[in-house]
Amino acid sequence: MTWGKDTEEDDAADQLSAFVDAGGTLVDTADIYTGGHSERIVGRLLRSVVRRDDVIIATKVGHTPERHRPRDASRRHLLASLDASLRRLQTDHIDLWQLHVHDPDTPAEETLSAMDTAVTSGKVRYVGVGDLAPWQLTKYATWQRAAPGRGRALIVSAGTEFSLLNRRAEGGLLAAAADGGADVIAWSPLGRGVLSGKYRNGVPSDSRAAMPHMAPYVEPYLDERSRRVVESVCTAAEGLGVSPLAVALSWVRDHATVAAATVGPRSTAQLEEILSLESVELPREIREALDDASSAPPS
Repeated sequence: MTWGKDTEEDDAADQLSAFVDAGGTLVDTADIYTGGHSERIVGRLLRSVVRRDDVIIATKVGHTPERHRPRDASRRHLLASLDASLRRLQTDHIDLWQLHVHDPDTPAEETLSAMDTAVTSGKVRYVGVGDLAPWQLTKYATWQRAAPGRGRALIVSAGTEFSLLNRRAEGGLLAAAADGGADVIAWSPLGRGVLSGKYRNGVPSDSRAAMPHMAPYVEPYLDERSRRVVESVCTAAEGLGVSPLAVALSWVRDHATVAAATVGPRSTAQLEEILSLESVELPREIREALDDASSAPPS
């Protein structure tokens, strides 16, 4: 999300190389991230750092912040944006093309027809959705499953924010995804960085919460409820002899409904710390205690 702004291209190259060397495959971006610069960086790195076949490229479409309306899922916009993403990514296909947002001004059948066209054209392998409401996901998934074998591309993934600080997806989205045959891609599994414990004693000067353009993104999780959840995570981490980051990430990664947890480290050092935690598994008792500690909804 921040490649080309908070993370320079050289650092992004180091991260991608380390990620693939560790066995990582899913690289998730979007057409609006840093004004398209994120996709451009990914495209250049696919030619200089890793092989195209070594990664699963996922990108998103639908936001139009610079246009007359904030969302556009019309056939015209989707297919034009797809071609633009392919040019920036320097590839002939996108592995997972995700509808970033629901557009109330475009009929669902028009949006989904465009996604079908993208798949049948060979420019897209699979389609998914971003952070939709449960009813929206159900509508889209049901429409595509209504006539299998007739050129309709099934919705295979649903993205949602999901962490010990944000469990709103349990209010219906996770069930809707399971019922619709879609796997969940959990973003911000570290609670926008807060679950790492770095904000326990204030806001570090080099943290995202100290950056004017990122502070509004982090601040909702610096409240009293979040502080209590973070303390529970830190207590569990101390008992297990691992970092709070390991506890928080493992809780999401091993959730029964989650297929992938996407992280956004700003540096290679941060990424390598995350990769080193792959073998950490939470005992059942710890998971249950964290479930209880984080079950209260945000105020």
